Amino acid sequence: MKIAKRFLSATALLAFGGLEAASPVRAFDLFGLFGAAEEAPEPSPDSLPYKIEFAGLDEAEGLARSLQDVSNTWRLRLQAPPSGAGLARRVVADFPRLAEALWASGYYDAEIRATIVGVPVRPDGHGADVAAAAAERLRGQALAPIRMEIVPGPLFRLRKVAILDARDGKPLDAALLTKKSLQRDAEEPARAAALQSMQAAWIDALRANSFPLAKVVAAKPTISHPEKAMDVVVTIDPGPRAGIGEVRTSGSPGIDPDVIRSFIYLEEGEPYSPKKLADLRKSIGRLEAVGSVKAEDGETLDANGNLPIFVQTSERKRHAVGADAFFSNVDGPGLRAYWTDRNLFGGAERLRFDIEGGLAPFGSSASYTGLSSIRLNDVIGRAKASFVKPALFGSREDLLLDAGVVREKTDYYWAYYGAASASIRHRFSDSASVQAGLEFERGHSFDAFGPHDYSLLGFPLSANYDGTDDLLAPTNGFRAVANVTPYVRAFGDSVGMAQSKTQISGYKALDDDGWHVLAGRVAAGSILGASIENIPASHRFFAGGGGSVRGYRYRSLSPDAGLGFPVGGRSLLEGSVEARIKVTREIGIVPFYDIGSAFSSPVPDFRSSMRSSVGLGLRYYTGIGPIRLDVATPLGRRPGENRFAIFIGVGESF
Repeated sequence: MKIAKRFLSATALLAFGGLEAASPVRAFDLFGLFGAAEEAPEPSPDSLPYKIEFAGLDEAEGLARSLQDVSNTWRLRLQAPPSGAGLARRVVADFPRLAEALWASGYYDAEIRATIVGVPVRPDGHGADVAAAAAERLRGQALAPIRMEIVPGPLFRLRKVAILDARDGKPLDAALLTKKSLQRDAEEPARAAALQSMQAAWIDALRANSFPLAKVVAAKPTISHPEKAMDVVVTIDPGPRAGIGEVRTSGSPGIDPDVIRSFIYLEEGEPYSPKKLADLRKSIGRLEAVGSVKAEDGETLDANGNLPIFVQTSERKRHAVGADAFFSNVDGPGLRAYWTDRNLFGGAERLRFDIEGGLAPFGSSASYTGLSSIRLNDVIGRAKASFVKPALFGSREDLLLDAGVVREKTDYYWAYYGAASASIRHRFSDSASVQAGLEFERGHSFDAFGPHDYSLLGFPLSANYDGTDDLLAPTNGFRAVANVTPYVRAFGDSVGMAQSKTQISGYKALDDDGWHVLAGRVAAGSILGASIENIPASHRFFAGGGGSVRGYRYRSLSPDAGLGFPVGGRSLLEGSVEARIKVTREIGIVPFYDIGSAFSSPVPDFRSSMRSSVGLGLRYYTGIGPIRLDVATPLGRRPGENRFAIFIGVGESF
């Protein structure tokens, strides 16, 4: 029968106010992967099993599923009622549920017709007794057929939407909202989900504009059947404009609360915004000892008109171990492993040991040729210990201690050395910091200029900025890191020089969900004060490899000093551009272009030709970051260079 219009306004308001569809019951089919057929119930002398069909919905996309989700007759089809009367009651009770679902989907002239064993049943219960008796006659013999015939009618559109201020009943000042939140399609269907999405966008815009207590007071729809349209008046109470109030922390009894507070960069009285709370969660989450971070608004403003913030944290397991592998057909395989204590003394101190091992390129060969080529002399790697004491005395200064040993080997040089450093890092905010310290390195290298024992005493300075939205897979923002280290002559074999390097990377999503991202990187370096033969080989600049110019062997692009093979340079210039395109939520492709080289002069003079490559990457996105497979080929390939290079690892290339 035709849905009674005199009940339309009240029920439509209910539908727009927060209808929640119940989840349907499904037969087990191995998570729905193989589409296993549902087993039909058998006739029974003790109950009245039935079969149900929804008809008339072929042209209404997705509507059948919405109606099935709210229909108890459908959801309980595998749980037969004991009698015909119970079956009839189940069908009659579905009429208002189906009507609300139709209205919530934008169909306000819909008709619902139901039959049980061919007997029509109406919303007021008329016909239910006859239908119950007809169903009883099938007891133990056959399934009772139920037919729900739906005539949706035309899809209504959302025509006019007015937003009123609850404080004075006048239109809400549009300046309090964003243009994006006010934009909508003129042919937007009059669906509950559409209006609820709009309301959420308006409240989000008000909260971002320092109205944290904003709420929707009422939403009153008016249906125009002749014009197949709906007009809605939404009343919003913005509440008072507020600032950030006192930030109170709780949880994590095993971590010094002063350390957690040092990672909170909010100042009492500054304008409130949800983004600041998101940044707060992000900054506290940088403490490895902290597991989850929850930041919630207070319910009322304080005496100063500010909103208190409540932060609750949890602790991660104190110890962790991890390992990963990487591989390149030109640079060979490698393994990495680490062990860490995240809260050594109760102040979120982190102690970590890393070890990495791999195989050097093989004897001037242009490619990795397999296990038969392995020699003990080809094993390379590094071992490192690092300690971080965050928030010294509750301040925003962190102590960083590092020590490690390294063995490197390429076709152009080999080196082994040990280094230790101590630094103090000052955090201006979660995104910006500076660092200064002392570094000592002692090592031996052998290259075209012969053997070289050396010592380095340096004073590294660096500045870091990270304004990206995600640490592992950024979609917007940029990062910049700049460092310079003056090395002084303090010992007989010391080298005096100043080494610097800067890298900037930027990310821009082309859609709201971050499925299409443009990413770019530029890096430049320079060494002043020493000739190329006096600079330790491991400190000279080279380009090429998985984190540089893909398609070329690791550290293979540099000046040759007339010797016919790379010896390293005193300056560096590199660039990369990628298009990171998600095909599904887990799978993505990445076409890329890399360019770069090292130069003999302290600043790039382009006497050495810039080399470039193109390639295509495959990404598998996981909760801990993307797994990366890149295939690259050099442009203008020269004799002895590989046709292509394959790189496998974890994380984006930059």
